[in-house]
Amino acid sequence: MKPYTTQPRASLIRLEQVKARTCLSRSTIYAYMREGRFPQPVTISDRCVAWIEDEVDAWIAGRIANRRIA
Repeated sequence: MKPYTTQPRASLIRLEQVKARTCLSRSTIYAYMREGRFPQPVTISDRCVAWIEDEVDAWIAGRIANRRIA
């Protein structure tokens, strides 16, 4: 029998949460995605997408790290 281990669970966040966390507008988020500068969303249904919370957090951390270098 395998011992019980906890795996990190991926959480999805919707556009309004992404906007609030990043302080970016919808159009800027989508422009950055086209340029490959922002994580791509996950398709949930035909008209619904969400972003992986850890990827958005990593993007934010990268922006902070770049600020410290410059």
